[in-house]
Amino acid sequence: MTDYGGNYGNYSNTTYSAGGGAGGGGFLTGGSQNSPSGGADVKNDSLRPVTIKQLNHSETHDNTNFTIDNSPISQVTFVGQVRNISQQTTNITYRIDDGTGTLEAKLWIDPDADESTRPAVSENTYVRCWGKLKCFNNKRHVGCHFLRPITDMNEISFHLLEATAVHLHFTKGPPAGKGGAQNGGGAAQQNGGAADFGGGANGALPPGTSAVARKVYNVLLNTPQSNEGLHMHDIATRLGMNTADVGKGSDELLEQGLIYTTVDDHTWAILNTGNF
Repeated sequence: MTDYGGNYGNYSNTTYSAGGGAGGGGFLTGGSQNSPSGGADVKNDSLRPVTIKQLNHSETHDNTNFTIDNSPISQVTFVGQVRNISQQTTNITYRIDDGTGTLEAKLWIDPDADESTRPAVSENTYVRCWGKLKCFNNKRHVGCHFLRPITDMNEISFHLLEATAVHLHFTKGPPAGKGGAQNGGGAAQQNGGAADFGGGANGALPPGTSAVARKVYNVLLNTPQSNEGLHMHDIATRLGMNTADVGKGSDELLEQGLIYTTVDDHTWAILNTGNF
């Protein structure tokens, strides 16, 4: 698969699918150090692909250090559509929506830098952001080190799959190896193993999954469909329930990493984690 996640500008010491790269388009040198919250040395920080919902729901006790899936996060990267741009003297604020939620990303302006180095981003375009989650006046935002436009829409799907794979790694353990390794112990064995958990032939679901979520999952699992999955209205018709309940069930499955959105926010397909 094309390494869409690897082009993060001049930073190269990352953890997940980041091969570095010399291209610095959209990176404002030194801008991250001008934040009112203070800058940080990122050279030893790992980079985690996430969704905006994960950032909004991440846990913190001091509004400084955050955890997702009980694991500390430092540098994060996410993709989404720019809904609003607000330019101030010292920073540019982008309100970004990735389908799971919205969050502001603040890109601090280097007053000595040429304006041509600023990212060529406009409203309703898709971007990739890399930065650090912060909280100011009880409002979360990402202090953005790097932001660039997305030109290949496959990058969006790639990122969502990558974020899901990392989420499953932290919650279920590394994927089971081939050749019957699913019978081994460890976190991957929990709830039937990582490969079974995400939509195997038996449709295994974790304990505590609601009845509505199970019905939605079973429709997605057993209904013939294209790789675009099924729309909310189609699922509601097949189950004889209202779309609000289908939406609640799908939100639960999305949070568990069992399904993912495809052509829009209300069309889903089952994520087969056996490939991770």
